[in-house]
Amino acid sequence: MRILGLDVGTKTVGVAVSDPLGVIATGVTTIDRVGIRKDTGKVIDYIREYDCDTVVIGLPLSLDGDDSVQTEKVREFRRMLENKLRSSGKLSSVRVEWQDERYSTVEAEEVLIEANMSREDRKKIIDRQAAIVILQRYLDRISADKL
Repeated sequence: MRILGLDVGTKTVGVAVSDPLGVIATGVTTIDRVGIRKDTGKVIDYIREYDCDTVVIGLPLSLDGDDSVQTEKVREFRRMLENKLRSSGKLSSVRVEWQDERYSTVEAEEVLIEANMSREDRKKIIDRQAAIVILQRYLDRISADKL
């Protein structure tokens, strides 16, 4: 089973997926936000497509660890996603977990700059790259927990 990673923003949702062994995160797409119901529906489509048993959502805490304005919006997104998963029958066992996303966009930006990507091109895929960073952090953490 694979793990889906999400970077939920105001305008877009970055999506990444793990390999079947749960070692490496790879970018999938960026979803343009339309409305929470449709957006979570698209996420469920990716859960089905990649046969995921876990979804990891980046939690946007402020630098001091407190909730930010965006934190409540992302919590609402998670609640909607969990409700849809529960009511879907087959996907009701999919787990949804948090991963601290502080500095994930900065890290994603650095990776894209090192790849000599133009500012214009970086803007198009930064959220997908941030989702990769969030998911990879999660994969590294659960791998370390197994040691």
